[in-house]
Amino acid sequence: MAERTLEATEEALFLPAIVTAAADVTAWAETLGLLVIPEDGPGLDSAAAAGVAWAEERGLRWMILHADLPLIAPEELAAIRIVVEAGADLIAPSSDGGTTAIAGRSGFAFAYGPGSFHRHLARLTNPVITTSTGTLHDLDSPDDLIGAAAHPRGSWLAEMVTGSGIQPGSRNKI
Repeated sequence: MAERTLEATEEALFLPAIVTAAADVTAWAETLGLLVIPEDGPGLDSAAAAGVAWAEERGLRWMILHADLPLIAPEELAAIRIVVEAGADLIAPSSDGGTTAIAGRSGFAFAYGPGSFHRHLARLTNPVITTSTGTLHDLDSPDDLIGAAAHPRGSWLAEMVTGSGIQPGSRNKI
């Protein structure tokens, strides 16, 4: 899934970087020739902050985009790129109230977790809110995976769902 998100990001002409502390993720990213930014500490908030700090040190605008977006399409990201390049802050909610993409020009206090969209929205000045099929559907539960596989863009997930034994209504996180 990360590779599909990465491909869409590159097709939309973003410069991707992978923020991680995991050795296996670092090795994967390096085999693809990607920039790897080490995490400053545990958790998604810390990882996002490390990515922002790296961009700010270089005078670049930043965008945090999560890799668990199985339905993301390059044209959706190209539309986001236009907004970001115009200098606007941007935020994209997930269908469950989380945040799947956020972009800005300066430091930011991330607050991921349930309901993060509203926390993040309150911290941005005059942001552009964007929604699309690809940004609304992230994977946090087995039901999210089943739902994505049922969408025409998610047909590539069908074999994974069928072979996994995942049942609708399962309470396990993925």
